[in-house]
Amino acid sequence: MTPSTYPTSRRLFQTGLALASLCTAAALFAAPASAADDYPSKPVHLVVAFTAGGTTDMLARSVGKELGSQFNQSFIVENKPGAGGNIGTEYVVHAPADGYTLNVNSVGPIAVNESLYSNLRFNALKDLVPVVQIANVPNVLVVNPSLPVKNFEEFVAYARSHKSQLNYGSTGVGTSSHLSSFMLSKEIGADATHIPYKGATAVTDLMAGRIQFMFATIPSVIGQIRAGKLRALAVSSLKRSRSLPDLPTVAEKGFPGFSAASWFGIFAPKGTPRNVIDKINAGVNKALPNLEKQMIQEGADPVGGTPEEFSDFVHAEYKKWKTVVAESGAKQQ
Repeated sequence: MTPSTYPTSRRLFQTGLALASLCTAAALFAAPASAADDYPSKPVHLVVAFTAGGTTDMLARSVGKELGSQFNQSFIVENKPGAGGNIGTEYVVHAPADGYTLNVNSVGPIAVNESLYSNLRFNALKDLVPVVQIANVPNVLVVNPSLPVKNFEEFVAYARSHKSQLNYGSTGVGTSSHLSSFMLSKEIGADATHIPYKGATAVTDLMAGRIQFMFATIPSVIGQIRAGKLRALAVSSLKRSRSLPDLPTVAEKGFPGFSAASWFGIFAPKGTPRNVIDKINAGVNKALPNLEKQMIQEGADPVGGTPEEFSDFVHAEYKKWKTVVAESGAKQQ
């Protein structure tokens, strides 16, 4: 190489390096978008923070099956129960924000536990992103058939005339089941005693007559209601349930604004790409009409909607339950 050609060759070499650097940078920035565009390219894990067989688990499996058919990919349900749903929820909070680990969750871990537990290591409202609401599931007021009440009005009269004599069960301190009954007892002046249980044993004791009433999610007791083993009196939602349309709401029976329903939806770790969230949202909205008949039969009212609508709903629920938890005095470590 002669001195006259050296500067030109050097400039060409430097230009080549610069172009290579730009291409590498462009590839790095494009990689996440490309990965998100191809989503899902491998199995997706739907983490349920409760045991198998419950309402959250049932909905996760039904929706997961539909999403699997749509995307031609496996949607695997993983149950990680414990600590009122906190264990499974925290697991997803710390999962990679790539859309391959999602959380199917409910009102308790998302909207109640932040006010209930004193030592939470995460904040569900800040660390998770609402993707789509799957369903509303009203709580239903059920009593043992031996209790001398045939309807909600008779129950209110009986509870008021037997102050401090009635016991109500729940699926645990601070659960929707507990707080619904607390709200009703306060509204009607019954001063009933709370007996917390772990899961389905509350329903077993109700049927045995060891407790007098409780609020339970419709899917967990609809079989016993249809079999006559429990008597249903009212639902806790503002609107009547499509699963039990003949039952009145507590609100329409003289307690306007009474609302204490359970609900279920899908959440993703904070930072999950928006187009991944949109894909799952669209997939669930497409799936719900196919699941509508089954869900209503089992006690759930399909919802759907946008991520923004679900986010607004979740934050409103947090504010409501924060007040109820404070009034109830419920606390968990």
